Amino acid sequence: MSTNEFSQLLIQNSEYLKPFAITLTKDHETAKDLLQETMFRALSNQEKYSVGTNIKAWLYTIMRNIFINNYRRKSKQNTIFDNSPNDFLLDYNQSTVPNDAESNMRIKFINAAIHDLPMIFKQPFMLYFEGYKYHEIADVLNEPLGTIKSRIHFARKLLKTQISKY
Repeated sequence: MSTNEFSQLLIQNSEYLKPFAITLTKDHETAKDLLQETMFRALSNQEKYSVGTNIKAWLYTIMRNIFINNYRRKSKQNTIFDNSPNDFLLDYNQSTVPNDAESNMRIKFINAAIHDLPMIFKQPFMLYFEGYKYHEIADVLNEPLGTIKSRIHFARKLLKTQISKY
């Protein structure tokens, strides 16, 4: 197949690639770039195309591979674009001061929520919180293992609802 015939074949099938490019990139300008790159790669790899095979599938494969490679490249770069005029602040080491008052209030609120738990839930939860294993708590409280697990679960659930109100 001559280069002119191959170019005409590419032009005829380029219209089918546009919607696929937009679907991949979700952006019209990036889709145009992807389509252009696909056409360039197809032209530069004309010798790899087997005459008589499905050219649309070949072009879709090229486009998909380019998109995947670009995506992987961008995710590895982890580039952060900052368009602010404050370039001198980018590498400026700033320290933050923790707000002890707020964290102390939260700790007091959590402790109060734990204190307000019914004793049936509070006792196994506190033992679990102190680092005891389920089977150790079951032995200490003379309760079945499943009961201990469910009481700790319900204690956590009650605490979660209490803390979410805060």
